[in-house]
Amino acid sequence: MSAASNPVVAPRSMPTGQRNVVRSNDSASLWNCTLSPGWTQDEVQVLRQALMKFGVGNWMKIIESEALPGKTIAQMNLQTQRMLGQQSTAEFNGLHIDALQVGELNSKKQGDGIKRKNNCIVNTGGKLTREEVEERRKMHRERFEVKDEVWRNIVLPRPDNPLVVLDRKREELKVLRNELQDVLKQIDVLEQMDSTDSVDAAVAAAGNKRQRE
Repeated sequence: MSAASNPVVAPRSMPTGQRNVVRSNDSASLWNCTLSPGWTQDEVQVLRQALMKFGVGNWMKIIESEALPGKTIAQMNLQTQRMLGQQSTAEFNGLHIDALQVGELNSKKQGDGIKRKNNCIVNTGGKLTREEVEERRKMHRERFEVKDEVWRNIVLPRPDNPLVVLDRKREELKVLRNELQDVLKQIDVLEQMDSTDSVDAAVAAAGNKRQRE
């Protein structure tokens, strides 16, 4: 099942009405995040839904879902930063959010204290304390987190894992090679039989010639 077939209701902080339904093909109206090397727009949309379903930072659950085969934790973390539009993700850990909605808001922030790299707000101040991180997480949960009944019902696509496909092709190739060996053996037997018949025919012809002489 593709990502496009799973409409996802946006966080309750968004206005009601048609705009309250987010689909994988409506991202043009949202934050246009930059792509990390090796990512496609389709993969970003899958990651977007995976973050809503499993929560930011739950990388192993995303890997186990097989929705993004071949993607590493580092790759997913970097692309999540670009989707959020900020370098720090700790304040969103465990939250079921639409990262592109957060990124859209971050893209509009201006001021002397706002510095960006790859369209992401970078950390310029001191490291946040644990209490400050928790306070921000609480604020983000109230503002951005999607409803339980929404993220629990998200169905992620499961494309063929290229490694699994490769193993399957290797097994198919092994079977074909064995079949080819059997055919070659049969051909060799037939050629030997044909050669024996030819020799017998030659001997018989020579015997007949001597009898006539």
